[in-house]
Amino acid sequence: MTVFLRSMGLAVSLTGLAMTAGAQGTAQIAAQGAMSPLTGVELSGFTQAVAEAASQTPALAAFYAARDYRPIWTSEADAERRAAFLRALDVSDLQGLPKAHYAPDALRADFASVQSERQRGLLEVKLSKVFLDYAHDVSHGVLEPHKVIADIKREPHRSDPQARIAGFAASGNPALFLRELAPQMPQYAQLIKARLDLEAEIAAGGWGPAVPGKKLEPGDTGEAVIALRDRLQAMGYLGRSASASYDGEIQKAVQAFQADQGLSPDGIAGAGTLTEINRSPEERMKSILVALERLRWMNGTDFSGRYIWVNITDFSVRVIDDGKTTFRSVTVVGQNSSDRRTPEFSDEMEMMVINPTWNVPRSIVTKEYLPQMKRNPNAAGQLQLIDSRGRVVPRGAVNFSAYNAKNFPFAMKQPPSSRNALGLVKFLFPNPWNIYLHDTPSKSLFQKETRAFSHGCIRVGDPFDLAYVLLGAQSNDPQAEFKRILNTGRETTVPLKKHVPVHLVYYTAWPTASGHVEYRRDVYGRDATLFQALEQAGVELAAQDS
Repeated sequence: MTVFLRSMGLAVSLTGLAMTAGAQGTAQIAAQGAMSPLTGVELSGFTQAVAEAASQTPALAAFYAARDYRPIWTSEADAERRAAFLRALDVSDLQGLPKAHYAPDALRADFASVQSERQRGLLEVKLSKVFLDYAHDVSHGVLEPHKVIADIKREPHRSDPQARIAGFAASGNPALFLRELAPQMPQYAQLIKARLDLEAEIAAGGWGPAVPGKKLEPGDTGEAVIALRDRLQAMGYLGRSASASYDGEIQKAVQAFQADQGLSPDGIAGAGTLTEINRSPEERMKSILVALERLRWMNGTDFSGRYIWVNITDFSVRVIDDGKTTFRSVTVVGQNSSDRRTPEFSDEMEMMVINPTWNVPRSIVTKEYLPQMKRNPNAAGQLQLIDSRGRVVPRGAVNFSAYNAKNFPFAMKQPPSSRNALGLVKFLFPNPWNIYLHDTPSKSLFQKETRAFSHGCIRVGDPFDLAYVLLGAQSNDPQAEFKRILNTGRETTVPLKKHVPVHLVYYTAWPTASGHVEYRRDVYGRDATLFQALEQAGVELAAQDS
């Protein structure tokens, strides 16, 4: 059978096809040479090369064996599929993928230099391997998140590589198939557009000189105010203005900028606001690239119906119903220390507990309260000591100095009350890290701009309203039901009849419904670490010319 590769100017001849099945057969062909071990048919150089090269990748070995080693890239009939794939690789860097790793220009050069059937067979499998790499990266992410940062507990969805390439080979619209490998959340496309916009800003020279000083406020004048004015104009927050004073228009522009950064919108350019104003478009690009990677980790997640979205960097919790925010509240998240940072993962909220008991985690008992009780046996007097049989132990009966973190035999708990550390309600999505949402008696912390103070759990500013929203799915009068249980003073578990997905995420760049990207500070430094790992994997800050 003769196959003409007119697009490459080649004419090659296939002398036969092996009739075998499975990866084992492929390996046998590769090992035994030019004769099929099953049929005795002499194999062409193309088929033998495919069998040999594919044997190194089980998914490809099985894929090619199942299709009798027929090509999907290197025949004339494959021109549309091949062209669509190479075009996808050409623009892969726009999605924050390592274009150099896929090397589309080198693949084109390989096609132009094919001189034999064996070379064509090796190139056939080479493209399939690149396809599997690209399909994995664009669908599930370039990085293994937990290997980069232990506190990222998220497990990206995985697709069967043999089924993936078989689906591509069978697709009647290869370009559409390739587009649909990427996350289909609208935010993914919006972030790519933001990347393109930042590319244009960088090419035009950025947003101008940094604004000097530590604080600027209404009424100020001088060079620093002019620099602030010019930078706000360059970033699109201020229209044409020749004012050299901090007037009302500049104040409004600063407030709009602050709102977009999650800062207190007081209209005063203090140190924190100036730090964010002076960030370069290159710094913002890093946030965009990491956000694209994080969305790939969540590709395949069902975002229809109702779910709860906790963005750690935004210090907020939202209930999303059919794509619209129906509840929002401020939060307090874990402190920025090694054992207190709030982890990232997804789970399902199963229940709420009204009038909860706080069973103090062992780590807190031994690291915080035991040293206090050694100094003063009555320290943390709101907490009860509990022995191994569940009995309350009087403080006076314990010689705290005789114990250390390893041998301290008591647990500690706080009974339900308005002073309970968990407040009056907690929301549970059972997980190995004992993370949950809860009320708190420490309301003043919600007034702070940066709210990383907890031991890792998420404190909610409006917990009763969250309870009403959740109970509304199963009660005709959720407020009355909640208050009735609350007024008993007894710990009561209320199962949610329909579990609600919960996503604890960490996005420092996130688009609004209109596509405008808001930025947040890298509270735990995770984005900086992830961007460094992306760079090491071949992701480049600036897209390459194609």
